[in-house]
Amino acid sequence: MDLGIGGKKALVCASSRGLGRGCAEALAAEGVNLVMNARSEGPLMDAANAIADLYGVTVTPVAADITSEEGRAKVLAEATDVDILVNNAGGPPPGMWHDWDREDFIRALDANMLTPIALMKALLPGMIEKGWGRVVNITSQSVKSPIAQLGLSNSARAGLTGYVAGTSRQVAPMGVVINNLLPGIHATDRAVSLDTGVAEAQGITMEEAKKQRAATIPTRRYGTAEEFGAACAFLCSDKAGFIIGQNISLDGGSFNATI
Repeated sequence: MDLGIGGKKALVCASSRGLGRGCAEALAAEGVNLVMNARSEGPLMDAANAIADLYGVTVTPVAADITSEEGRAKVLAEATDVDILVNNAGGPPPGMWHDWDREDFIRALDANMLTPIALMKALLPGMIEKGWGRVVNITSQSVKSPIAQLGLSNSARAGLTGYVAGTSRQVAPMGVVINNLLPGIHATDRAVSLDTGVAEAQGITMEEAKKQRAATIPTRRYGTAEEFGAACAFLCSDKAGFIIGQNISLDGGSFNATI
């Protein structure tokens, strides 16, 4: 299927590895030119060069902290004319309800709610002027099924979800499509971190921790960055113009619901 986005330009945040890189690769495979962002310059340059060489698209890497005003300004200077925005940022640390103070919530909101909102506010006008645009926000399965120890993430991502619910319907008449992708557990560094914590807490091996977690997923396995990227590319495509303000789970069936 031709997704109809060859020659478009996309900004993909946190795209040097993991789900962000999966999205960047899937878009590049469709002929989309990229502005790739991540904090660490070395891994970002490696990813950008690999994608440019493999897919023959133009890739502009911008090493910056997208959650800071200075970082966003640096990225937006290279991305003012993008057609596609993929918002992505690592989640805040886990803990118990009594562990978090006001500043912890402010940091979580800055990274996982206010930063994607700021990028949308900066880039939506250009998309509206063109009469075409796509935004995909990578959030979390916790938006639909809260994870107790991820209270900071639950809160911030739920706030972003509420913002998108209204905004997506305001810009839809102008040809701009906004949706959210909600990942469950995928074979990324985040999964390694979570499994390491379980292994240490329970005194088991990493392989045992992974097997234990996979047993809770109907597919009995972790998702892959390639699968996630393919779903992102479709939502960014010309074929997705009637999908507005949706929260689409990619969790192997973990969220148990009829509707």
